[in-house]
Amino acid sequence: LGRENIVLTHDAREHKSAFYDYMRNGVAAGLRELERKAMSVGSNPDGGYVVPLEIERSIGSRLKAISPIRGIAGQREISGNVYKKPFMITGPSVGWVGETDARAQTASPTLDSLSFPAMELYAMPAATATLLEDSAVDIDEWLAAEVEQVFAEQEGAAFVSGDGVNKPKGFLSYTTVANASWTWGNIGYIASGAASAFAASNPSDALVDLIYAVKAGYRQNGVFVMNRKTQAEVRKFKDASGNSLWQPPAVANGRATLMTFPVIEAGDMPDVAANSLSVAFGDFGRGYLVV
Repeated sequence: LGRENIVLTHDAREHKSAFYDYMRNGVAAGLRELERKAMSVGSNPDGGYVVPLEIERSIGSRLKAISPIRGIAGQREISGNVYKKPFMITGPSVGWVGETDARAQTASPTLDSLSFPAMELYAMPAATATLLEDSAVDIDEWLAAEVEQVFAEQEGAAFVSGDGVNKPKGFLSYTTVANASWTWGNIGYIASGAASAFAASNPSDALVDLIYAVKAGYRQNGVFVMNRKTQAEVRKFKDASGNSLWQPPAVANGRATLMTFPVIEAGDMPDVAANSLSVAFGDFGRGYLVV
């Protein structure tokens, strides 16, 4: 007769001992303990397949640079597809006369009209009914929120640099001329004093000239608009006493100021470079209209 050596593993010996206790003494606790150990989440065949995966119920996304121009510009709601706004370019002429002098006819006001055609921004993402009903994530709400974010991103970019073709015309897309040669319909600019940067000495002088290029009636509610890189450069400007011209917000949730005027950070503004319009200043509530 041959003899076969059988080597039992630890689990097998444990099961054998528990089985003998059950058969001889009716003690089933050992077998129940083995059953509890045998079924586990860590092993798919032993029960892992029946355990549902825990899925985050919200979808993270990258931070989008949303332009704040809508918040500082004028806004109009219209029911048609074109909005026209009349402007008085020159007012009526007047003259001084004596009490009994003859009064000749004076020149009448000159009017002009600006037209704002309404454009359409749309999104049409598709999702099956099964996905909307059975997904652990609220796909409907998520899609709506994402579309809203993309809308804000796209319209913000158009408000700054849109070409006006099936989209708004950005204020940087209008014809720009040296401020000394400004005429109606154009936007004046002040040179920074260097080819692709601010001047090496007294760089803030260009900002002073920019502020006072605007008439007093528009300067009172003026704001600076620039991107974060330009703001980082401007924030380093100091006066003759070494005091920073850029001031942090005085109250919580307030805005930083530059030479007492609010600073608006718009990511769609261009960086400081040759022939770039990197800093804008003016009363945007009266100077730019969102229809």
